[in-house]
Amino acid sequence: MRLKELRKQRRDTLQNVADAIGVSNGTVANYENEKREPNIATLIKLADYFDVSVDYLIGHEKTPNHLQ
Repeated sequence: MRLKELRKQRRDTLQNVADAIGVSNGTVANYENEKREPNIATLIKLADYFDVSVDYLIGHEKTPNHLQ
């Protein structure tokens, strides 16, 4: 998953992402470290937050939707 990469590109904090999607910052850290996987509803929230497709977020596409 490209979550950590996207967050660092935006110079965003774990807490900002967590607040935006309604989970704890520890949960976001676990997603980034691949200790947990978000459910589909959370994947959609993350994709919306970062303005990318779910496919891009999970590594299935090479280009984010805002660059296509």
